[in-house]
Amino acid sequence: MDNATITYADFEQVDIRVGIIIDAKPFPEARKPAIKLWIDFGGDIGIKRSSAQITVHYKPDRLLGRQVCAVVNFPPRQIGPFVSEVLTLGMPDAEGAVVLVRPDFEVPVGGRLF
Repeated sequence: MDNATITYADFEQVDIRVGIIIDAKPFPEARKPAIKLWIDFGGDIGIKRSSAQITVHYKPDRLLGRQVCAVVNFPPRQIGPFVSEVLTLGMPDAEGAVVLVRPDFEVPVGGRLF
């Protein structure tokens, strides 16, 4: 992994927001196990879709109402029959399975990471 230094202006170009998962469904058509998410970012952003490879630690019905962080200004990406509009953020656990990134406390939907 390259640890190249970036400027603060570079960082500001990545728009990371908090949203709340309002729907989640299995995504059996995906090449790697995934869950389809519908995330409400409120305001001007609204509801966006995301495909997330989070099946080790999460079940769709247990995700409803959970706040998550996502990059909202990447271009949409076609994943099989589904268009993923945002990149839901996660970190690997000790075995490499994804653990979702979310605020420690509830924050207003649409809040931007700074």
